[in-house]
Amino acid sequence: MNFAQRLFEESGLTSSHEPIDVVLVNTFLEKHYRLNGRLGRLATEKDDTFRLRTEAGDYLVKVSPPDEAEAVVDFQTAAMRFLESAAPQLPVQRVKLTADGNDSVVIRLNDGGTRILRVFDFVAGPVLAQTTPDTQQLALAGEMLGRVDVALKAFSHSADGRDLVWDIRHFHQLSSLVQYTSDPEHRRLAREVFWLFDETVVPRLSDLETQVIHGDFSPYNVVVDPKSDDDYVTGVIDFGDTVRSAVIFDPAVPMANLLGRTPDQPWRDACAFAAGYQRERPIEASELPLLPVAALARLTLRGLLTNWRAERAPERREYLLAHAKDDWTNIERALAVSLNDVIAQLRESRHGRS
Repeated sequence: MNFAQRLFEESGLTSSHEPIDVVLVNTFLEKHYRLNGRLGRLATEKDDTFRLRTEAGDYLVKVSPPDEAEAVVDFQTAAMRFLESAAPQLPVQRVKLTADGNDSVVIRLNDGGTRILRVFDFVAGPVLAQTTPDTQQLALAGEMLGRVDVALKAFSHSADGRDLVWDIRHFHQLSSLVQYTSDPEHRRLAREVFWLFDETVVPRLSDLETQVIHGDFSPYNVVVDPKSDDDYVTGVIDFGDTVRSAVIFDPAVPMANLLGRTPDQPWRDACAFAAGYQRERPIEASELPLLPVAALARLTLRGLLTNWRAERAPERREYLLAHAKDDWTNIERALAVSLNDVIAQLRESRHGRS
């Protein structure tokens, strides 16, 4: 088995599973959490996810896919619990304990497999992707990720070295994905990004500063209050892609999602986010030039994986395509700008100038 195939399997991308029965979920919620209410299924990448509405309030319920290791789920939960203790002022989604004081419940399936059920406080409000943030608000979101990374620096877990396909450090080993993209222009753009990554990032991979990172601080995992400046970010959710990796790959994820939002200035919003991030957690001067290439790599990876995954997981096809519908257009816009100009802008923001 080649590395890419193993990475897909360990990331849960090669298998599809039947949605878990709602009656079974309700039974476990009543037995282990003493919760009763109305479950509404939510679209997500891998987990079975529900919003539970009760008379006392709402909760988010997640059931892990059957091929996700229990140690990996425990790692995700442990990161959230660590932040709750080490940085309680951060609006990280809280884990609700069972009636017996446990973080989760194991569901044993008839086929011998297991799935992990967890319950979290529901963070109400729009996610960043549902709003139209200005550059100042994007900088505030960047500050929040900077605070999360500062807090996570002291965290470790036995499963934090897992291999994850979304971890940008593996991007250069996934060039075979290009063959599954039918559009010749998309293939050309992808090859250009692979070349940039091979030239600039790969030679530095072994000496980049690393720690546990959130891994997916995307506009869909940041809950905001558009009317507030002081407390703009009201929730940091979904630690499903938490991993130990290079620190610069954490801000690269939201930057990738922000590329091309303003067609005439495709890097403007991404750089605004990075400016806020660096106010809380400055990026090493030697690593800063790698950041825009890492952002391009992340966006290219999503573009390459989307159709590949949509064919193999038709039950999540709509969710996957909706999150990646403009990726290739935004990659093309971003590549049309000199990366030297982008790096200069990042350096200015690092020293507090805009």
